[in-house]
Amino acid sequence: MANERVTSLKDVAGAAGVSVTTVSRLLNGSLALPHETRKRIEDAIRDLNYQPNPHARRLSRGRSDTIGLVVPDIANPFFATLVAAVEEEADRRGLAVSLYATLNRPGREIVYLQLIERNHVDGLIFVTNHPDDGQLGALINRTGKVVVVDEDVPDALAPKLFCDNERGGYLAGQHLAETGHCRILFVGGPERMISAQRRFHGLERGVRERWGADATFLNYKGEYTVAFGREAAKRFIGEGMPASAIFASSDEIAIGLIEVLRGEGVSIPQDVSVIGFDDVGPLHLFAPPLTAIRQPVRKIGQRALSLLLETNWQERTPSSQEELLPVEIVVRNSVAPPAKP
Repeated sequence: MANERVTSLKDVAGAAGVSVTTVSRLLNGSLALPHETRKRIEDAIRDLNYQPNPHARRLSRGRSDTIGLVVPDIANPFFATLVAAVEEEADRRGLAVSLYATLNRPGREIVYLQLIERNHVDGLIFVTNHPDDGQLGALINRTGKVVVVDEDVPDALAPKLFCDNERGGYLAGQHLAETGHCRILFVGGPERMISAQRRFHGLERGVRERWGADATFLNYKGEYTVAFGREAAKRFIGEGMPASAIFASSDEIAIGLIEVLRGEGVSIPQDVSVIGFDDVGPLHLFAPPLTAIRQPVRKIGQRALSLLLETNWQERTPSSQEELLPVEIVVRNSVAPPAKP
């Protein structure tokens, strides 16, 4: 049996004796009609069982009611939690979310930013995890309707939402200093990324408040990955463990570090103290449970969508205004006073 033909807008217009444009404008609320004409159209819609296409109606109003969310990696627990929070907030507001995973590749990021220009989405929440060479910033400034989240795109004149990275570093440094540590290894992201810069500056300030010029710091720079955490631990052991404490500036780095340290027989916190950043993964299940700076990841996701929707893009003066969300330290059992020589 052949499928019944779907009734079109043209069928309704023909039955009501009006133009397709008249029917379309009545349905999208942009046209007032005499009662008799309106009744003819409504009767035709009912008699023909016409079902309006909501997607087409949204596009006719220049909207998709869909928000784009661009993240580097959905397998990473931090980004997975962020995605879930944006989805929940969008659902509460009756919006759809299109998710795009870039694999942290600039070329894919550029393709997804261009979705706004083609009206596929009403705006983008954009997350990158690498330094920008200027291309991303220029494209964001051209397209507009982008909120930059978690990591900076320095040249982008867009609303920006980050956690208070420097405060997080400060809390870590303060805790380590109070426990007796003045020789600290910072294992962070690439040097040009604000998360790495601010976390290190905060760490340094927190430790120097207690130890002043006696404080010394090592800084290993790499990616926010388990693999880099492993590399950093091997380097640390190879250099004779020149610090009494390590600040691992992401959950992924901390996991890699602990894996290698444990495999080499280095005891935490008896031989070296470790403190992490993010606290998205199950760090409380580690042996020992890991002290960490906790980012409000779910609040970041919810606020990012609110910021995108609340910004008046027609009247907004382009700027790089930042909004910072607070962090907190979660003290567990991975930090202890330095071992005596």
